[in-house]
Amino acid sequence: MTTVEYIRYQIAESDREEFTAAYRRAAVPLAASPHCVDYELTESVDEPGSYILRIRWTSVHDHLEGFRRSTQFAEFFAAIKPYVGAIQEMRHYADTGIQGSGPGRGEPPTLYEYLGGAPALARLTSAFYAQVAKDEILAPVFAGMDDEHPQHVALFLGEVFGGPPAYSAERGGHPHMVSRHLGRNLTEQQRRRWVALLQDTADQVGLPDDPEFRAAFTGYLEWGTRMAKMFSAPGAERVVQTPMPRWGWGLTPPYQP
Repeated sequence: MTTVEYIRYQIAESDREEFTAAYRRAAVPLAASPHCVDYELTESVDEPGSYILRIRWTSVHDHLEGFRRSTQFAEFFAAIKPYVGAIQEMRHYADTGIQGSGPGRGEPPTLYEYLGGAPALARLTSAFYAQVAKDEILAPVFAGMDDEHPQHVALFLGEVFGGPPAYSAERGGHPHMVSRHLGRNLTEQQRRRWVALLQDTADQVGLPDDPEFRAAFTGYLEWGTRMAKMFSAPGAERVVQTPMPRWGWGLTPPYQP
């Protein structure tokens, strides 16, 4: 699950210009880290010199054990090291699932944001796979399923719908997902049942039901399951590299193998 780190600084007036310049340099390795979702440095209007750095990480573990042990962190820290003593707060915060946007945003939210983010996807996949285990058509397909499979699918769907690249960082991206379907010889009946049951589960857990969202949501389910069926067919070859699909409110271009 993503986590947000807040770091609060109090910077003397004489150092503010160099402080922001240091963070412009530090932003380069930070943005290159697969564990960083996004970041933002802001300065208080009411109290100049009071800065807050917000970094959203793919998880606390990824931040502490991934980024902190990487070459990107070494570059990042070298840039901001002179200001470590000015830190007044440095904490991780968990997502509560309460989020949204107003008309001033100027652009539509991602599908990931719109559906409720990681907490909503966790509810969806947990409820869905509980039903899969009892479904006569799908249960044989998922016999022996790993207990963490629902969480992995939640990460995958989150990345597809515009969320953090956690599945790519932790599980190997789209090629890994494709590899999980090789040799399974999925049937059209199984594919259709998977789509229908997930749509029913989306209703049950309270995902948005407006036509625009459901059209985009169902569009991915149709595309993704037809891809899975194609790669599960006898003779399908292992994919070494395919880009992670990124689904939005519009149309996706045709798949190019």
